[in-house]
Amino acid sequence: MSSPRIEHTLDKMRRDWDERARENARFYVNTEKTDWTDDEFFASGRRTVAEEILTDMTNICQGKDPKQMRVLEIGCGAGRVTRALADLFGEVHAVDVSGEMVACAQEALRDLPHAHVYQNNGMDLSVVPIGEFDFAFSTIVFQHIPSRAVIENYIREVNRLLRPGALFKFQVQGDPSIESEPDDTWLGVPFSEQQARDTAEACGFEPRYMHGAGQQYFWLWFFKK
Repeated sequence: MSSPRIEHTLDKMRRDWDERARENARFYVNTEKTDWTDDEFFASGRRTVAEEILTDMTNICQGKDPKQMRVLEIGCGAGRVTRALADLFGEVHAVDVSGEMVACAQEALRDLPHAHVYQNNGMDLSVVPIGEFDFAFSTIVFQHIPSRAVIENYIREVNRLLRPGALFKFQVQGDPSIESEPDDTWLGVPFSEQQARDTAEACGFEPRYMHGAGQQYFWLWFFKK
């Protein structure tokens, strides 16, 4: 059972992201522009996949055909990266804490029957259908979460759903100068290299690679033991 403090944080995350989605969903998903066209927005998602996934297929696929892989995305927002993932992989399941964002993502993915989006509570994956996943991914999501306990619970839940040996590749805030307030759902809690290693071990992962320690985009490669 979550503590009252965590429940408060999750509620604040949901309300804040619903409000951001109503104001300008695509801007808050990717703040490069305020007036994204469909083509531009989804092209930015394809760039993310080109940079973070297509360059790393050996670790991600481990010899499997991408079209035979079942993939999980944490924090899908308006479906920017989800759509690009669905172009590459055979089955994609994605979650977001915001019902408003989920509605945007479902609209963006309506022509892709193998891509599925669910609203979750912001820290567990009980809404995701039972079944093993071959890969999990998250970018520009955990950097907004102000609670390390919430992030760790997410990581534990990803471990529960991945097949043994599979990779969870994700990004956290690595800038130690960030002073995250308990109610700030924009500037999330930062992780040091040691905190990342400790989290991996506590959640059943091997932290095989890290990149960008000390920076906003601190990438972690956690392989399920």
